Amino acid sequence: MSDAAQPTAAEVRAAAEAVKAALDRHLAAVERRSGEDDPAVYAAFNELAATAEAYDELLYDVYDEVTPFEIPGDDTLPAYAGPEEPSALSVLIRRDYAVVEPQRLLSQAQRVADLDPDIAADAGVPGGTAGIVGSSVHAALGVLFGEYEPDEIASRHKEFGLEEGDSTLWVAAAEDQAEPGEWLGAPFDQADPQRVICRFDVSAVFDEDLDLDDDGDDADDEEPDGGGGPGGPGR
Repeated sequence: MSDAAQPTAAEVRAAAEAVKAALDRHLAAVERRSGEDDPAVYAAFNELAATAEAYDELLYDVYDEVTPFEIPGDDTLPAYAGPEEPSALSVLIRRDYAVVEPQRLLSQAQRVADLDPDIAADAGVPGGTAGIVGSSVHAALGVLFGEYEPDEIASRHKEFGLEEGDSTLWVAAAEDQAEPGEWLGAPFDQADPQRVICRFDVSAVFDEDLDLDDDGDDADDEEPDGGGGPGGPGR
């Protein structure tokens, strides 16, 4: 940052005062909340997060100091605006994997294709040739994900040479069930965050929040689910 753009101590003080005021407004909104998903609480939460982030940045720029606050990202869901009594729902799932042992992946897929050569054709392997599966990661993935349910792959991913990344599951409300084939061409285009009833996230980033036991070891080695209600802050 250039000297001309360097913030002043007065700006840091003003940012601190803004945080104090935002804290008061957030507490007042919480005390007056009309229900679990009160939009006033959500708005006050976002204002508090924004002012705290601004203060943190100015404090660092001027004094090379940081706050003890964890500033939330902008991935929180908006307030729920779907039907009170949903008659249909959509479950949206994303799971990321890294191919860390390609040879294991290839050999597992080849074993499957050898047992049933028709699987290669069903998985879109060029020419439907089962022998190609063991030499093409693209073909191997098609075979394995065509043969096994996603939940089984999630539970056995190490056997297939995969490493888990982040995952998320959204349960979204709908007025009516979609017509057969209606959204298959673009299954996620109509996902509306304001209709999400609940969501469950799994990420290595949550490991930072795990408490340590008396010996300094992780109290729990499992990646916790960061679940939240309809747009609830602090997931």
